[in-house]
Amino acid sequence: MRILITGGTGLIGSHLVPRLLELGHSVTAITRNPERARRRLGDRVTFSKGLDDRRDLNGIDAVINLAGEPIADKRWSEAQKARLCNSRWQITQKLVDLIKASDTPPSVLISGSATGYYGDLGEVVVTEEEPPHNEFTHKLCARWEQIACGALSNRTRVCLLRTGVVFAPKGGVLAKMLPVFRLGLGGPIGSGRQYLAWIHIDDMVNGIIWLLDNDLRGPFNMVSPYPVHNERFAHALGHAVHRPAFMRAPASVVRLLMGESSVLVLGGQRALPKRLEASGFGFRWYDLDEALADVLS
Repeated sequence: MRILITGGTGLIGSHLVPRLLELGHSVTAITRNPERARRRLGDRVTFSKGLDDRRDLNGIDAVINLAGEPIADKRWSEAQKARLCNSRWQITQKLVDLIKASDTPPSVLISGSATGYYGDLGEVVVTEEEPPHNEFTHKLCARWEQIACGALSNRTRVCLLRTGVVFAPKGGVLAKMLPVFRLGLGGPIGSGRQYLAWIHIDDMVNGIIWLLDNDLRGPFNMVSPYPVHNERFAHALGHAVHRPAFMRAPASVVRLLMGESSVLVLGGQRALPKRLEASGFGFRWYDLDEALADVLS
């Protein structure tokens, strides 16, 4: 297939693109810095600096849209909230407009979202049918998904990736946490009872390829079948780096440091991949300890 991808140099994209190439697909990556992207992804990828010079997506078989400002890197000022939204909404709208302008549109748009779509739902078991809690992360993801669904037609199906916390060898949440845990200063956050919906990067990549290859559509929780409490995760990460993990971060301190964005670590979703498993997809990584050991090896 001829695949157009945004966010190809991000945490997920940088693992996905090599797999797509291995499978014989041709990949065009949209990036603001083609030279840096070439150093990361190699010469087999075609790079384009943007979408403004395109009038349609004729000749493209599939679009994978992973672009977006990292959600946890900065406090959520009003300006930062706008950047988080616009970095997702604007490029998705542009892709949808190009798909709709095509005489031979791509057969599928696979577009990013997150389990943040549901908001903080505590102990509730969250499948794709669960009504959300109306907070900022829901509003961001709901509008993002709504825009992507504008590409839906009898010639183009749309899949939405409601992604949890991705475990990968470099980058993502583990890169931020490992220095603290390796010093023996890590531990649960707040009560530790909030759920962490996680997924190994291998399952994330294979899940996207599964959606690419099968006639599926709609939202999919891209998470392991076994979410864990934050306390369980902290102890598992401590064990993986051979350090104690009992330095609990009080919720009040986390709120002071992170502001409104503290909901990302003090809240969570007990999300399950109901629709992905029902479609026949098989996970490789079920066990948290084994997943962490593999990623950190």
